[in-house]
Amino acid sequence: MRAPQNCNTMAELRSAIDMLDQNLIDLLVRRASYIDRAAVLKTCDGLPARIGSRVEEVVTNVRRSAESNNLDPDLAEELWRKLIDWSISREEKILGPSVPAD
Repeated sequence: MRAPQNCNTMAELRSAIDMLDQNLIDLLVRRASYIDRAAVLKTCDGLPARIGSRVEEVVTNVRRSAESNNLDPDLAEELWRKLIDWSISREEKILGPSVPAD
C-alpha cells in the first residue's frame, strides 16, 4: 500500500483508504472472536459482562495510545466506548444483563 504522500490521484488515495477500511473490518471481526471467548470464560468464572474497572482501563490505554500517535484522544475514546458497549451487549446475549459491578 502506498504511503499517503505517494498517492498522486484521488483514485489511488481512495483505493488505499478502502484497503484500510477492509483491514479495520478484519480486525473488528477478530476482536469479536475474543469477545465471544471472554463471554465463555466469564461464564466459567461467574463474572458479569460489564466490569467497570476494565472498561476504564481500556479507555485509558486507548487515550494514551491515541495521544502518542497524534490522534485526537477524545475521538479515540468515543469510538472505543461505542465498541466496548457493543462488545458488552454481545457478551450479555450469553451471560444475561450485567448487574453494576465495582
